[in-house]
Amino acid sequence: MRRTLFAAFSVCFLAACVKEPVAYQIEGGDHSLTLERNKPYFWSSGWELDLIVARYPECQRRYALKKVKSEKLRVDLYSPEPFVFILNQGKNWYVAETRQCRMQAYEEPPAEPGPLLGSFRTKGGQFAFYPADDKKPLSNNNE
Repeated sequence: MRRTLFAAFSVCFLAACVKEPVAYQIEGGDHSLTLERNKPYFWSSGWELDLIVARYPECQRRYALKKVKSEKLRVDLYSPEPFVFILNQGKNWYVAETRQCRMQAYEEPPAEPGPLLGSFRTKGGQFAFYPADDKKPLSNNNE
């Protein structure tokens, strides 16, 4: 009886957990930036965000971004040069590079982030990467 009750409660608590990754493919599946939004508990408000910087087989690393307190989510992606990417999340700016899979936060916004590649965002309830030159999502977690 105890095990059944514990299992039922565990399912209820875990059922509301959400983990949604969306990838920006740079050179196929082995080279990418993936933004993952997490809602670890059903009572959690907003989203925890992680950026996974990957260039297989050389490296893969996960970095935490600033938590988003609302359901609205948007992280713009720029690229000033090959292997270097600038991310903008509201007032927060980050630089990621895929040669060694590193990331760090900027203390001040960059003067020239480079051309806009697109945005990781929620639109119509769908979390996806939307290219700057197109209205359709390039990738999402439902594919």
